[in-house]
Amino acid sequence: MEAETMWKVSTGKGVKVAVIDTGVNPNTPSLKGQVLADEVPKAVAYKATDDYGSHGTSMAELIAGTGAGGGLKGLAPGAKIVPYRVELEGLKGEAEKEKTPEPWQAVRAAADTDAKIISISFGGMTTDKDEAAIKYAASKGKLLIAAVGNNAGPGRSGYIDYPAAFPYVIGVASINQSFHVSKFSSYGDSVDLAAPGEGYPGWCDATFRSYCDNRHGTSPAAALTSAAAALIWSAHPDWTVNQVTRSMIDTAGRPANAKPSKYIGYGLVRPRLVLKNPHYNPGPANVDPLAKDNGGDLLAKSGTKPSPTPSASASTASQAPEKASGGATSAAGSSAESSNDSNTLWIALGAAAAVIVIGGAGVAVMRARRAR
Repeated sequence: MEAETMWKVSTGKGVKVAVIDTGVNPNTPSLKGQVLADEVPKAVAYKATDDYGSHGTSMAELIAGTGAGGGLKGLAPGAKIVPYRVELEGLKGEAEKEKTPEPWQAVRAAADTDAKIISISFGGMTTDKDEAAIKYAASKGKLLIAAVGNNAGPGRSGYIDYPAAFPYVIGVASINQSFHVSKFSSYGDSVDLAAPGEGYPGWCDATFRSYCDNRHGTSPAAALTSAAAALIWSAHPDWTVNQVTRSMIDTAGRPANAKPSKYIGYGLVRPRLVLKNPHYNPGPANVDPLAKDNGGDLLAKSGTKPSPTPSASASTASQAPEKASGGATSAAGSSAESSNDSNTLWIALGAAAAVIVIGGAGVAVMRARRAR
């Protein structure tokens, strides 16, 4: 991704990313000054900065970490994080679960703020309330990005998790350092983009004493895609969600003349191709590039309205990239299907890992029903 080159044009400054997860610890060296805890709507602010699993903090650092103090430097170190702590697997105690918001409540709340991007690195949002929250966020012009899940591999179906499978949400798959699709990465019609998802350090646990090496999953891939969007939106603050989405799809790396794939969607996200062209044409502001697959006009309508003003109410939505002919995108409940494609499809792309990482030892794998 040539991060150092991109940072000469954009670091994500001025863009806020809502990270909905296990909470975000604002006191790690890499996140000091990066977390806007006061901007979380009060209705869903319970212990937003008390990360009970370390997953949310790791994702926030991949997006906007500064690298200070030997910490992890994210792809958009100039962006800011708005933390949301929701009930995911790993949260203990009935009292805590009672007070902690559900994911749909956090999505709705984030939709009513001035955060442009909602980053969701987990699955399990399958209810009507979840889907309604996603649609609400889409109507507010938010860019929703979610991990597709780690459900592939021997004896596994490869099914795509929700909310990535919902319309209006960009589903992100994982590739490794050799540009092969990660063996664990879910696949199907709702994969829209791919990003690096292997070989990163992340906090070992909620004590935040040390990093563990070789973290992997579609979670980091979604976080890096959120950071990529922040870089683009920072450089072009007047663009709408439709234009940012279109620019990421149009510049994604994939084999020449290839149709969208159920493993990598439109390809590997490459924000540098947008940033290096000061005259890049993002297309019309009020046309959803994925309207066919989204099945509605929420994003198109959002492109004709001014940005939402911050408020403490609750509701949001997300957006899913449309597939060109030959590949669908956000088919709810998409499932794995056999084909001649390979789950280790090689992608010939001139890209490298998007983050700079320092320190860490050992191995840890986040195991949660929703954290991906």
